[in-house]
Amino acid sequence: MTTPTIKLHNTFTGKKEIFQPADPKRVTMYVCGPTVYSYAHIGNARAAVVFDQWFRLLRAVYGETHVAYARNFTDIDDKIIKAHQESGEPIGVITQRYADIYRDDMAGLGCLSPTHEPRATAHIAAMQGLITTLIERGHAYAAEGHVLFDVDSYDAYGKLSKLDRDEIIAGARVEVAPYKRNAADFVLWKPSADNEPGWPAPEAWGVQGKGRPGWHLECSAMIRDVFKTDTIDIHGGGQDLRFPHHENEIAQSCCSGDKGPVDGDVPLARFWLHNGFLNMGEDKMSKSLGNIVLPHDLLKEWDGEVIRWALLSAHYRQPLVWTEKILERSKRQLDRFYRVLNDTAHLERDLEDRELVLKPLQDDLNTPKAYSSLHYIRDNLVKALHENDLHKAGGWRAALLSSGKLMGFFNVDPAEWLKGKAAGEGALDDTAIDALLVERAEARKAKDFARADAIRDELAAQNILIEDGPSGGTWRRG
Repeated sequence: MTTPTIKLHNTFTGKKEIFQPADPKRVTMYVCGPTVYSYAHIGNARAAVVFDQWFRLLRAVYGETHVAYARNFTDIDDKIIKAHQESGEPIGVITQRYADIYRDDMAGLGCLSPTHEPRATAHIAAMQGLITTLIERGHAYAAEGHVLFDVDSYDAYGKLSKLDRDEIIAGARVEVAPYKRNAADFVLWKPSADNEPGWPAPEAWGVQGKGRPGWHLECSAMIRDVFKTDTIDIHGGGQDLRFPHHENEIAQSCCSGDKGPVDGDVPLARFWLHNGFLNMGEDKMSKSLGNIVLPHDLLKEWDGEVIRWALLSAHYRQPLVWTEKILERSKRQLDRFYRVLNDTAHLERDLEDRELVLKPLQDDLNTPKAYSSLHYIRDNLVKALHENDLHKAGGWRAALLSSGKLMGFFNVDPAEWLKGKAAGEGALDDTAIDALLVERAEARKAKDFARADAIRDELAAQNILIEDGPSGGTWRRG
């Protein structure tokens, strides 16, 4: 059987290419994960959901046991140390708590558990070994307690970000320091203060005292340590990581690998994927603007499938404007699917046909077109049901379920979904709705029709429909 073709936009080449793993029986993907000192924000969640969808697609095409996906935790960082110093809590307690919260929140958004979740502090030996190789090969140097990568030693530096050296120095996030040979040189190892965590450096480096790894170094070492190879198939992350993080990963990995720099090739990863920015209205999220949105908070008001639907509603490489309306719109669309699934719960058929949704996903993860396919399947299910063709309807229902689950949807019992929360901030819960229904019945009995109509309008405003029958009124979410 021929393996379906996946096309993806390779950031490194700037072109859409056919994905060909080095080994179809072991497809490898690494995605930069969170720094665990606080809650993840909705932009972090977009990356997690996008690459979870890539993970699901790769598993569907190559087999669940043939895809290895690593998403790391950065558990040593200046922000983590600051949180420790301000709270007095041990660093391990802080990082464990927020790693657990991150896992739970991303699971709440339908993300599968990665195959590997390496922590930076568990790979210090690999990081030090990588630095030693770079020093020996002339790509790194020690200066004032630091070890830095010499960007002038790597001619291909800037090829991922498409920046020349002047642009890198003028506009990039580089630390200006007098001990650098070049302003663009980046830290591989930094000294630790007495009250900060650190590890002794090998004597051969010529660095005194204890220190800790630079952020860029961590991912290169973890990739090599986890996958036991210099070259993985896919490396992913947010658009903001292209420079300097991923550019620096490439430089240090190429120069320390078995092959060394090879004519500007990128042996670290054969394909690079980056998701677009998430903006709040017209603005990027920032603490200074006070517009940080946390999935941890959203999950208290919205079902995770609603948030996931919203995050995948735009193509992953395009910017996504985040508003309350996108959640409301996503909820309404999911309601339509769940209502049909609930109405056809009596239909059974084992056939699982995901082709209509699989095809657009194979085209650079085109989720908007995949959503269109889900609507097409739903419409055909409704049509078959109206025509009383239960056999065909059963087939469409099975296709809808299997296609939706490929994208992380329709995991809730339809009846529970239609009566459950997932309605957003300020929504009435079931108990409040039942109480209003009782009040409406009493108002009608007392011929207070104005109050009865007001209650109906109040419920209708929250998309709750009342159906009057011989035994009284019942309700459902519309």
